[in-house]
Amino acid sequence: MMTEAPTTTNEAAVITQESAKADVTSTETGKNQQVADATTVGSTDGDTKEATKTEEVKAGAPEKYEFKAPEGRNFDNEVINTFSEVAKELNLSQESAQKVLDRVGPKMVERQMAELDAIRKGWIDSSKVDKEFGGDAIDVNMSTAKKALDAFGTPELRTLLNQSGLGNHPEVIRFFFRAGKSLSEDTFVGATNGAGSAKGQPRDFASQASMLYSKQ
Repeated sequence: MMTEAPTTTNEAAVITQESAKADVTSTETGKNQQVADATTVGSTDGDTKEATKTEEVKAGAPEKYEFKAPEGRNFDNEVINTFSEVAKELNLSQESAQKVLDRVGPKMVERQMAELDAIRKGWIDSSKVDKEFGGDAIDVNMSTAKKALDAFGTPELRTLLNQSGLGNHPEVIRFFFRAGKSLSEDTFVGATNGAGSAKGQPRDFASQASMLYSKQ
């Protein structure tokens, strides 16, 4: 009966060495592939970031901003010019700057209106307690002031006083109150052909207006 010759020690050593070399080669190949993959990913990320930066530059501040105001309102030129300067320094695109303005603008208008309302309320409160026409007799005195407005005021003046709130200002009411008292006391007496008052001043309206607007 024939038997296989036993493997010698030298042959076993050769086989072991060849196997080890194969394992090392496989490991190095895997590492090289990982490095290559990482390099590719890094390169891709770099390209993406660079492209993003390029897009940001392209979408940066325009040569001149063109802002749209809310319907029925207008922007203050000085405020818009200042905002445009800041937006350009920050390199905001037209879209981004408009978005900021849309968010902040209404709050600015709201705050401004609140301040104006507070000022107008202060005028009303001051008028109610004014020593000359306010106090308990204010209703009667306001009727007296209205006589002057009815006599000399125009529709445009009424609109101005109502819309601005100036009709409640103490000094405006004081002016019309004094003018109304003059009317009530019949200070203006018709034409007198140049005749003066007891103090030597002309009493008819035309003569007094002439003196008021004369260059003397």
